[in-house]
Amino acid sequence: MKKVQFSKPQGEFFSTLRKSVQNYFDENQLETSGNWKLYLKTAIIITTYVAIYLTIMLLPIPGYVALLLSALLGFVQALVGFNIMHDACHEAFSKKKNVNYFFGLSMNALGSDAFMWRQKHNLVHHTYTNIDGIDDDISKTPFLRMSDTQPRYKAHRFQHIYLPFLYGISTIYWVLVKDFEDYILGSRFNVEVGRMKPIDHVMFWTTRIIYFGLYLVLPAFVWGIGWTILGFVLMHMMLGLTMSFVFQLAHVVENVEFEHCHSKELIIENEWAVHQLATTSDFAVDNKVVSWFVGGLNYQVEHHLFPRISHIHYPAIQKIVAKTCEEYGVDYYYYPSTRKALASHFRHMKRLGKKCVLKPQLNIEE
Repeated sequence: MKKVQFSKPQGEFFSTLRKSVQNYFDENQLETSGNWKLYLKTAIIITTYVAIYLTIMLLPIPGYVALLLSALLGFVQALVGFNIMHDACHEAFSKKKNVNYFFGLSMNALGSDAFMWRQKHNLVHHTYTNIDGIDDDISKTPFLRMSDTQPRYKAHRFQHIYLPFLYGISTIYWVLVKDFEDYILGSRFNVEVGRMKPIDHVMFWTTRIIYFGLYLVLPAFVWGIGWTILGFVLMHMMLGLTMSFVFQLAHVVENVEFEHCHSKELIIENEWAVHQLATTSDFAVDNKVVSWFVGGLNYQVEHHLFPRISHIHYPAIQKIVAKTCEEYGVDYYYYPSTRKALASHFRHMKRLGKKCVLKPQLNIEE
């Protein structure tokens, strides 16, 4: 992987912020991991997940109802990823390592792999956020242009129109192709397969077999091959759309910055914490319903600064982050609503699809 060096801290901004956050937990006698609120939410989501699957498989329902439930199942799978897997893979779900590992395997229940996720998300994306050439979340493709530093192709002119379709099929590609590609080619895709323990290899293959058995083989006996494939696609379309849009609203919008690692080494002018603030945006931080469903991923700034703190605590931490940024003159980016963040994402992608790529000055409060 290319070498990136961040500047040394120029002041006491991040040290002050860390102390303030730690004081919040100390004064309120709280653990940084999840609490009963997270565990209750987990129980609700998993129960709903299982109930929908069993309804599709066991009850005498019409085909169109099964398809609607398949799409709903895809949405609930996204909630599993946002609320359970994400915290667990960051070791923030519980104080206990084994509990985090177990619930982190919910990633495997979605058809992917927890080890791969931790490598590419925790180690690469969280360290080298929005650095084109390293961060896999904004990797260049012939179909989507996410930053000014990526090459523009003619098809990109329409990317703001066809991107929902690509987001919808993204997880199908993920479970059928990408993870196997990463597993075989390893470090070419920022995944150190050589670091996998025997149990990681076993879980990769075992859970994959179980996954395809539950979502393709068994349903084919109940509904037939045609209905099963259609339901599988609808499930993933909803999963891919939901997951993609939520993650894109944090890093691929107009108010954040991008870097480009065009050689073997790159020196970032900002210290790591300031880089995270420059490349990440919050949205809808006052909307409790949105926060509940997306597992606090609307507090991406707080998550990137403190990834091992459970999302249950982000609403309180956000106030500390915003206040400290204001005190030290560090930019803190956010959109007041999901709608505004979503509109910004589409404007950003539309602008990058054009020949002129000058970035406009924005007033995000408008």
